[in-house]
Amino acid sequence: MKFSERFRVEPGQKITLARRDPDDTARLPDKKAAHKRMKQNLKRLSELQYLLYAENKRSVLIVLQAMDAGGKDGTIRRVMGPLNPQSCKVISFKTPNEEELAHDFLWRIHRVAPRKGEIRIFNRSHYEDVLIVRVHSLVPKSVWSKRYDQINAFEHILAENDTHILKFYLHISKDEQYQRLKARLDDPTKHWKASQADFDERKYWPDYTRAYEEALSRCSTNHAPWFIIPANKKWFRNFAISQILVEHLSKLRMKFPKPTADLSKIALE
Repeated sequence: MKFSERFRVEPGQKITLARRDPDDTARLPDKKAAHKRMKQNLKRLSELQYLLYAENKRSVLIVLQAMDAGGKDGTIRRVMGPLNPQSCKVISFKTPNEEELAHDFLWRIHRVAPRKGEIRIFNRSHYEDVLIVRVHSLVPKSVWSKRYDQINAFEHILAENDTHILKFYLHISKDEQYQRLKARLDDPTKHWKASQADFDERKYWPDYTRAYEEALSRCSTNHAPWFIIPANKKWFRNFAISQILVEHLSKLRMKFPKPTADLSKIALE
């Protein structure tokens, strides 16, 4: 079974995260085997990115969501870091500013969607508006409950205009999150990442879990699928995402465009 199938959320599938093992390694024998295969994947990804850029007919949007300390930054560094920054950009979404709040919640998202030939990675995304907004009641339920359909419609527009969307939920356990947050206190090089707010948010773990389950269940579609990636083991998380990206981009059957000049008449001096 391909990883794209193993970890994909099928449209309409009811998700219960407690039934998903965050320590799953898909029977890979060990970390060494994963690293060997990942090296091959990263080489292939670079080739596919070059094709995407040269063809200039479509774009790719990668969405990363996770609980705090779930590994979004690490995924970007290990999986997308080796890609050419000329056509691969990361967008991080923080608390909306005054201008963003003066528009609909998708305004700030749409304006940074990838252009043709480009890969864009969203570190957090429009899904925050059915996650933290829901958990902390930042808007009434009558508002955020309508956003699932609005998100699906928005992603459908992107897909209809040749943006290929892949969404990854990095699934870690509450115990693993605690260890990662604690490591920020124990390691001086990670003190800058430490925040009381991250520890305070842990008491909302059940609320975030329910919010994620509904988002995953209601917003995984054929044109914009969600993948639930076991992420307790960072090496497996990185390999699984690299594998799914290779599987998906390879299916696009991209081709180099034909030359715009008669090559036989080009003189080299």
